[in-house]
Amino acid sequence: MTSKRLTVGCHLSTSDGYAAMGSTAVSIDATTFAFFTLNPRGGNAKALDPADVAALRDTLETEGFGKLVAHAPYTMNLCSAKAETIDFARRAMAGDLERMEALPGNYYNFHPGSHVKQGADVGIELICAGLNEVLVPGQATIVLLETMAGKGSEVGRTFEELARILDGVQHDELMGVCLDTCHVWDGGYDVVGALDQVLDEFDQVVGLERLKALHLNDSKNPLGSHKDRHACLGEGHLGLEAFRQIVNHPALRGLPMILETPGGMEGYEREIALLRSFAGEKPRESVSRAEEVGA
Repeated sequence: MTSKRLTVGCHLSTSDGYAAMGSTAVSIDATTFAFFTLNPRGGNAKALDPADVAALRDTLETEGFGKLVAHAPYTMNLCSAKAETIDFARRAMAGDLERMEALPGNYYNFHPGSHVKQGADVGIELICAGLNEVLVPGQATIVLLETMAGKGSEVGRTFEELARILDGVQHDELMGVCLDTCHVWDGGYDVVGALDQVLDEFDQVVGLERLKALHLNDSKNPLGSHKDRHACLGEGHLGLEAFRQIVNHPALRGLPMILETPGGMEGYEREIALLRSFAGEKPRESVSRAEEVGA
């Protein structure tokens, strides 16, 4: 493996353990992956097996993986109108970040939350308060705000809202952004016809240095629909050429790219190969054989 290849992967299940995720990722030519720190719909976390985690860390180093992008459970809402929901979210995030220290130097992505008719201003205040409670100076994990499609009362539907959250976090050196292509498209940002302009706007409002990861998803809905329904690459309104642009864009190519498309593991493997072909890369088997003979 070489670090010059795309850092691309998909969501994997923790059900068989951490080492199994690494093996699965290698088998589909992934060089990163995402995983839910808890059941995505909620629940208690399993105790980590140190040997299992160590085996994954060995795989990540040996195979030249980029940064992983863990994902918080969907039920976590730091800006709920219910105090008990906020309390759960803060406790869940604090626990997740503690467990993430077993895989130091990676990312923890979460949906900022839904203000539930309290208004975006209140929502942003609550999100900042939650982050200020759980972030620990010197932690090895960077927490990523995910760009949202803007359905319902979601916070994070605009770059401005993300910037306001970042501005309200005391230890903002521990924060970044994960840009979801379906979400920003559904949110009204034209990453198909005006990718450079969208990235320029992000840079002016948030700062490109904050952009740490991508979720690569096509969308079943037109620009600005605020609906958030993912599609396989090329089977939605973004189209394949948008992803060719994205993986080759100088501001994006070096970032970890996570597929969240609905095609299952076979679909992920095809899409990883497709994205690598867009970047002019050979399949993993070809790279390995070339290395063996010293080419």
